[in-house]
Amino acid sequence: MTITITAFDRSPDGGKGLARDTRVRWALEEVGQPYDVRLVSLRAMKEPAHLALHPFGQIPTYEEGGLVLFETGAIVLHLAQHHAGLLPAEAGARARAVSWMFAALNTVEPPILDLVTARIHEADQPWAAARLPLVLERLRARLGQLDARLGDAQWLDGGFSAGDLMMVSVLLRLRPSGVLAEFPRLAAYVARGEARPAYQRAFAAQLEVNTRP
Repeated sequence: MTITITAFDRSPDGGKGLARDTRVRWALEEVGQPYDVRLVSLRAMKEPAHLALHPFGQIPTYEEGGLVLFETGAIVLHLAQHHAGLLPAEAGARARAVSWMFAALNTVEPPILDLVTARIHEADQPWAAARLPLVLERLRARLGQLDARLGDAQWLDGGFSAGDLMMVSVLLRLRPSGVLAEFPRLAAYVARGEARPAYQRAFAAQLEVNTRP
């Protein structure tokens, strides 16, 4: 059955790989599954046809036969559970990899998105200057915890897994802010993820869409 995902016809980031379809593309490349992409505009994302796939009008979505999924965590987990390459064979290690997926999305990403909101969407508010240091303090505290857990290891728990895929994808959002550079071990961890051939293919595919005439 053909896999089809949706992605922005023009990503707001201009093709830097920060749109969430890149995470799904990366997972598909890691497990060796071909896929089609249906591009949608910001306007089309709010129309009934797309809302039937994603009730919150976002991307990506995932279609395979009669199965329709939304939310990158759910999509990547589905792929990891049904194809070799993203979850360890041993039961305990598989469970820990899934824990890291949830940690990336529920514990590490929220303070990162809070920084994006503070710096971009709230920058013109009169209280923005006072709030930003608090946002940065919370973010640095969380990154410090992650840095301590990673230590000098290559990946979060043994070999590369879906947990690392999600964590690297989340941390990539920090690069424009310069905060990631404050944590050299995390920056090196992200660079290892980006160096994986599967990531390179996923990034190139989404970049091609966003740089076409």
